[in-house]
Amino acid sequence: MNVIEINNLTKTYGKSRGINNISFNVEEGEIFGFIGPNGAGKSTTIRTLLSLIYPTSGHAKIFGKDCIEHASEIAKDIGYLPSEVFYYDNMKVIDLLKYSASFYKKDCSKRIRELAEILDLDLTKKIDDLSLGNKKKVGIVQGLLHEPKLIILDEPTSGLDPLNQQKFFELLENENKKGATILFSSHILSEVQRLCDRVAIIKEGKIVQVEKISTLKENTHKKFKIECKDEIDKEFFDIAGVNNLELQGKTISFVYRGDINSVMKKIAEVNISNLWIEEPDLEEIFMHYYEKEA
Repeated sequence: MNVIEINNLTKTYGKSRGINNISFNVEEGEIFGFIGPNGAGKSTTIRTLLSLIYPTSGHAKIFGKDCIEHASEIAKDIGYLPSEVFYYDNMKVIDLLKYSASFYKKDCSKRIRELAEILDLDLTKKIDDLSLGNKKKVGIVQGLLHEPKLIILDEPTSGLDPLNQQKFFELLENENKKGATILFSSHILSEVQRLCDRVAIIKEGKIVQVEKISTLKENTHKKFKIECKDEIDKEFFDIAGVNNLELQGKTISFVYRGDINSVMKKIAEVNISNLWIEEPDLEEIFMHYYEKEA
């Protein structure tokens, strides 16, 4: 079942670019990554999905319901954390969170305390006295206090120090294990690589690729470095799929794309003393798609 269905979603701002024919689905129970540099259209897509702004054309559904027609009904089961959070400065944290909880018509007091303890958030402080990181913690608690079925996060870790980022990731993983579906938008590729099952890559308002992260890594280049016991001719590895071939003494290195079994059979013919195979990280994959499109 798809929790989110986006079909040919377009949003234009006069002559300015917004998003163009965005289409992808997020399945129930998955953590779906949405990546692209700042200004690529991630926030516009999310705001359109949440009916905070209306599309120029196309449509989207959440829980099988049209996002515009059923916006208020859908909202009660969504937790949303925007990239920037703004609050009433004179309110105490606990008062703000209780006010937020009142919209869901359920007692969220225990949940608020649990989340605040996990994130080390002081509920008695005024919003105005909080650092940027602690204001982001308030946003996280606010987005999760009603135990939503769908969690939508737009650049959620900005302002969080590494320790609190770790706590936040663990919190998201626990929510996902309990059944929550998560849409995680970020330009920080290591975060997406750690958390997400599938990913949509967006560039200049258009989707470049939607794929499982594991498949993206399998179908991209792998780096080989082979330390041989004997002298070797550089031409020995001059085969289909091999690029950037370099020979230094008895060590040969290259980048390979293709059937891994083919190159391993070739390596088996060599008397080697050591072998390194490096998987590409998501940043290398990401740049590959951006360069390809360019």
